[in-house]
Amino acid sequence: MSAFVVTSGSYVREQLRAPLTLALLVAIPVFFVLIFASVLGEFSRALGGTLQARSATAISAGWAAALLSGTLAYFMVSSSRSADRRLALAGLGPVRVALSRIAAALALGAIVTIVAFLTLWVRSGIGHPWHGLVAIFAFAAIYIGIGAVVGALVSDPLGGSLLVLAVFSVDAFSGPQMSSAASGIGTYLPTYHAANLLIAAGVGDRSPLVDWRGVALIALGALGVALAAFWLSARVRSPR
Repeated sequence: MSAFVVTSGSYVREQLRAPLTLALLVAIPVFFVLIFASVLGEFSRALGGTLQARSATAISAGWAAALLSGTLAYFMVSSSRSADRRLALAGLGPVRVALSRIAAALALGAIVTIVAFLTLWVRSGIGHPWHGLVAIFAFAAIYIGIGAVVGALVSDPLGGSLLVLAVFSVDAFSGPQMSSAASGIGTYLPTYHAANLLIAAGVGDRSPLVDWRGVALIALGALGVALAAFWLSARVRSPR
């Protein structure tokens, strides 16, 4: 267990060592909540959607957590294959390496969630703070899975980053209340239930049980997929 904790902590420090990463952890939530929210609102109105200003502000905090967590998870997989395999060969094993990676990704997701949550709280307040906190963390958890899968499939940093951004863009601009057609395609997107929870939390409405169940299933599924991606990245392949 001590090796697991030490390895997880080193993975977190590895990501936070760069000053630019620390700056982005603050700058991106602020940008999303203060500026991206108005873009979402205008885009929704142009498409005949019903997303109100306060709802757009609330959901922007979730998108900030999603983009940061997905991008960090992508680079955790794509840029660390050799190091993870060396750790696995040194005795840690691919399973414990993968568990350490997912723990580090969740810790980073929690940091991103707290920053986004506090930014939203200061900006406009939250009707149901605990519901909002859970919903923002769900965005982070889901995109940890997406980023890890992209990292396992795409090794090119530019191509992988653009693919994560493309998934994010489709997800963000097709979500609940974004357009008159969003109730169709939007229901099949990974953050649909998390977005419903966050919108409801922002304005102080009750959240349907179906959204809580959907968030739990999708977030746990995404983390399971992320764990598999980290394991595949750390697994040492036998020579043929």
